[in-house]
Formats: sequence, C-alpha cells, structure tokens
Amino acid sequence: MTGVEPIRAELYTKDDCSLCSEMKTVIERVRTDYPLAFREIDITSDPSLMARFSEEIPVLLLDGRKAFKFRTTERALRRALDGLLLRRRLLRMAGKGAAG
Repeated sequence: MTGVEPIRAELYTKDDCSLCSEMKTVIERVRTDYPLAFREIDITSDPSLMARFSEEIPVLLLDGRKAFKFRTTERALRRALDGLLLRRRLLRMAGKGAAG
C-alpha cells in the first residue's frame, strides 16, 4: 500500500467504556490491511468533545466523516475502508482524464 495517502481513522472514546474497547479491537484487526493513520481521542480531555460525543461513544470518523458509532463489525469496517479507497481511486482517474 505504498504511495497511498493514509485514511485518517479517529476513534473518540473514554475510559471504562466497553463498547470503545470492542471497537478498538475491531480496528486493530483490520489495521495492518489498510493504509490507516489511527488516532484514539479521549473525549474527557476536551469539554467541547465531551459535549459533542458524550451520548454516542465510541464514534469512529474516517477521513473526517462519521462512519460508525456504538458498534461495528470487522466486515462492516472493511467494507467502509474498501469504499473509501475505491472512491479515491475513481477521483484520481477522473482527475487524470480531465487533465488530459
């Protein structure tokens, strides 16, 4: 996967959150198969994040867009990541066609 811009994966969590641990485990299982720039963010470190996400953690953003909240499966995450990579490829191809 060299030469591919990493997908920004941001997981909003907090301590003592079993759903957060589950989602992080799913991410860890697929992480080596995709170009991910993974970051775990504790919402209790910032009052604005706490206000935004306190009722729906864990929340996983992929490239800045909310992809999952509460739960996901490995299959669903892989499908979302594959879709992002496909869209990027199509956009690159469309850009090359417009430039040529």
